[in-house]
Amino acid sequence: MKQLIFPLVLFLIPFLSISQTQDFHRSFVEDFSEASSQYFRYGSTGNKSDFKYKMGVNSSIEPDTKVLSFKIDPLDSAGAGRGPEIISKSFTHFGSYAARLKVPEAKTVQPNVGAVVGYFTYHVDSIPGLSEIDFEWLLADPTVIYVGTWTGHRGELVRVGRTINMAEGIIYETSYRENHNGVRTPLTGMQNQPETIAAIPGFDASAGFYTYGFDWYPDRIQWWMLHPTSGEKIVLWDYQGTTRGIPQHRSLYRMNFWHTKDWSVETNPLSKEKPLHPYELEVDWMSYKPFDIGTN
Repeated sequence: MKQLIFPLVLFLIPFLSISQTQDFHRSFVEDFSEASSQYFRYGSTGNKSDFKYKMGVNSSIEPDTKVLSFKIDPLDSAGAGRGPEIISKSFTHFGSYAARLKVPEAKTVQPNVGAVVGYFTYHVDSIPGLSEIDFEWLLADPTVIYVGTWTGHRGELVRVGRTINMAEGIIYETSYRENHNGVRTPLTGMQNQPETIAAIPGFDASAGFYTYGFDWYPDRIQWWMLHPTSGEKIVLWDYQGTTRGIPQHRSLYRMNFWHTKDWSVETNPLSKEKPLHPYELEVDWMSYKPFDIGTN
């Protein structure tokens, strides 16, 4: 039913708590089995359509699994945050994050759809600036995964990121750039590990549930996923050897689904069309376990 969540829950039981310290979350696992959440609030800035967001509904492919359902509204305008989004009620920081989710299936209906699923942290503080760590999937090719961070201030943002095709075992790029349109500089050495990645034959993030996660340290971030059959932890990117691009301050834990008119998937430059149907994202659970390194 809740595949792969039970080992996590057993691991986290000593830490589970809904109490907060200095407005920071302690460890939790949100399984979205109820109609509301103790840990997340709804935060869409787009249309207020009721169908965009529901918790505690049955999964379309796992009838006994209760999920968070996000449906994109074709009438929503483009832009992150316009579609359905949940935001943690308190801050998170250095720690281990994980989620089990199924990306919407849209490619067969609308091959050039321009839509993004984001699993991430994001918060802007006035002095240190942006703190963001992300996983992203573009619906036009759900075999491709984007991971990375954004740090800095508006007009002086820094991006470190990696783009991977998990079905083919291809790392398209691992790079650094300044702002959205800056020159992409390839990363090497400890900032480019692993240098190769094994394919998961038949991987399609929209075909079923997969577990993804990231571990955020002051001097290292490791993005990973679990192999769908063996349960083995697959490291997608282990970024270390520098603190450049690693957020150092608090953030908010989020999931969203939105229309992009400017960003096409790596494998299809035409994929910027407005979504034509209310494609559905399903999230089985999200978890967080802070690291005890004296930051909160």
